[in-house]
Amino acid sequence: MKDPRAKLASSRRKKEVTLERLSMFLESRKTGKSSDWTRMQADYMLDIFKNAAKHVPAYRSFLKEHGILSKDIKTSTDFLRVPPISKNNYLRKHSWEDLCLPGALAAHPLVLTATSGSTGKPFYFPRTTAIDEQSYIFHKTFLENSGLDSAEPTLVLVAFGMGVWIGGLITYEAFKRISDRDFPLTILTPGVNKKEIYDALREVGSQYTQLILCGYPPFVKDIIDGGAGNGVNWKQYDMRIVCAAEGFSEDFRQYIMRKTGMKDSYRDIMNIYGSADLGTMATETPISILVRELSLKSPSLFARLFSEATRLPTLAQYIPSFVSFESVDNRIYCTAGNALPMIRYEIGDHGGVMTFAELKSHFAAEGIDLKAEIKKAGIGDTISELPFVYIYERADLSTKLYGAIIYPEHVKHGLMHKELEPFVTTKFTMFTKHDEKQDEYLEVNVELKEKVTESPELLEKVTECVMQGLMQKSAEHKNNVGAMGDKVRPRIVFWHHGHPEHFSLGSKHKWVKKV
Repeated sequence: MKDPRAKLASSRRKKEVTLERLSMFLESRKTGKSSDWTRMQADYMLDIFKNAAKHVPAYRSFLKEHGILSKDIKTSTDFLRVPPISKNNYLRKHSWEDLCLPGALAAHPLVLTATSGSTGKPFYFPRTTAIDEQSYIFHKTFLENSGLDSAEPTLVLVAFGMGVWIGGLITYEAFKRISDRDFPLTILTPGVNKKEIYDALREVGSQYTQLILCGYPPFVKDIIDGGAGNGVNWKQYDMRIVCAAEGFSEDFRQYIMRKTGMKDSYRDIMNIYGSADLGTMATETPISILVRELSLKSPSLFARLFSEATRLPTLAQYIPSFVSFESVDNRIYCTAGNALPMIRYEIGDHGGVMTFAELKSHFAAEGIDLKAEIKKAGIGDTISELPFVYIYERADLSTKLYGAIIYPEHVKHGLMHKELEPFVTTKFTMFTKHDEKQDEYLEVNVELKEKVTESPELLEKVTECVMQGLMQKSAEHKNNVGAMGDKVRPRIVFWHHGHPEHFSLGSKHKWVKKV
């Protein structure tokens, strides 16, 4: 009988060859047409489905429970009849062993990561090195587009949480692979420890001309805002930013650009759409940033591209042979193969998908020359016809005030007002409460910047900016203001910087709390 260790070594070699071929293929991704990626997505989803239906015990049981015969699913149209899976109807109903491919838990090196638990009990996902290789491709593409010089000393600061959450680990793995294979880097992993970040930059920062800062958007902003007070001059570096875990506005992007001295908003900052479930799933690219920027200038284009007129989604491109996306009734479904395969997995996010060809047709219908806009932005060398996915902030992480849904991005918009820059960090928590008369009101707990103290004048200014942000972004709230006036005026509560009640450091800031 063949030694199991030899079998495992052979399996690893095959995987390495496959990933090498995939990497080589992606090098020519700029020549791939939109229709090629569409065909690849259809083939990939069917392959993942067939493999899981044949080999994964839990998935066989799931299909039987829903009356689906795998032999009947032969085309992409047939695939639409396959019921979606979720944490509740699938992952939490079966044992780990039954959810994974046979032998996956014993025969492959795995890393475990967990969901944040923000919407329920954490679930632990096993992932193979294939997930890290996929993340490497996305990060490598960002570095290629960024214009950084591989001959210059470059420091990467990984300021994502480094515990059971995926952000810090997968980012480290991606940049470690880049450093080993493509672009020499120095990597430091301080996590969400601001003191460690500032100490490192003061001690060794002068040895580097290029800096890549990676972290959750509000934490990145916090680090940058605190730089001057901690002896750090961001403008001494040729700097890039990598964010993940939540969306941000173009106002946020421009704020970070001004504070750091970065010049190219299309190449210098990348936001990642990722998850503990499936790793790095999609990323902003120069063209996705340009498209979102242009849509904000044209309401009719915005309405063609996105499903909700008053909310700004993250727009990203994805690689269909890594993770494929569908949108059904504004719900995002993901299909991907790994130790624990996912088929039409309802990840809990809302948004939509579109091909590159569909994007071009939307621009043409509005009389906008996309090719000319790409040339004007100077990003022609970065363009690929990969498909797009857009994602809104989680609908289950919102609150209501007299029937109007209040999303965190509505409040963020108000707190990003230029007049408030010297005073607040733009981090907050909000919830709907009831007063002694049982009338609803919106409480917004706002974090002050270091050394800033509250005053009646500041309270009035912040209240007014948040009120205006809500009215600009929510037609429902604006209507309520007209009908009820100050009754729906937000109540602002200030907290000093880093107060543990709402702003202690952790893996991910909670914008909405329940009371």
